[in-house]
Amino acid sequence: MRLYDVIKKPVLNTEKARDLMQNNEFVFIVDRRANKIEIKKAVEELFEVKVKSVNVLNVKAKTARSRMTMYTIPSYKKAIVKLAEGQVIKAFEQN
Repeated sequence: MRLYDVIKKPVLNTEKARDLMQNNEFVFIVDRRANKIEIKKAVEELFEVKVKSVNVLNVKAKTARSRMTMYTIPSYKKAIVKLAEGQVIKAFEQN
């Protein structure tokens, strides 16, 4: 699996993700087949940082309703990556 296939996108728009950034932890949506070792390697090589730990969550699919229409929000895999002390992802820095 290539590095760009492992990490799909960062999660920036939730309150929990913003709070975790204060503790040097970053949240990413990752490929379902990726494991912790592949996620760690991908983050270290793409963002040139040292990763301390990786926690992975499988988020289940949910059904939702809008007026008369029922639809499904698909399931996905989420990774919370904790960086080593003093490491920062420059793309996530707030101005």
